[in-house]
Amino acid sequence: MLRPDRGIPEVYLHRAPVDMRRQIDGLAAIVQGVLGHSPMSGALFVFINKRRDKLKILAWEKNGFIVWYKRLEAEKFKWPVREPAAVVTFSGEQLNWLLDGYDVSAMKPHKTLHYEHVA
Repeated sequence: MLRPDRGIPEVYLHRAPVDMRRQIDGLAAIVQGVLGHSPMSGALFVFINKRRDKLKILAWEKNGFIVWYKRLEAEKFKWPVREPAAVVTFSGEQLNWLLDGYDVSAMKPHKTLHYEHVA
């Protein structure tokens, strides 16, 4: 399984929903224009869709961008909606908890799903 390293020190969650049709250039533009960070800084930048069932992570690695994408089949990501800031900072470990389905503030996970085939 591919996922971000738990030891990554800087993870920024963009709180506002993003159109998941946005690709690398569109996400990098949000990082630079809205968040005020360099998309090539080595930090991870995390984006969510309006329904909170899809998540993208943008990262720069030496000579190019990486995009991780996760779609939940049930449940929703527990996104920090009560924070007043436009961006929330997480650790790499907290990001992995979020990807595992935890509400990071309450440490409560999603149910594990067991499917046999795709519909």
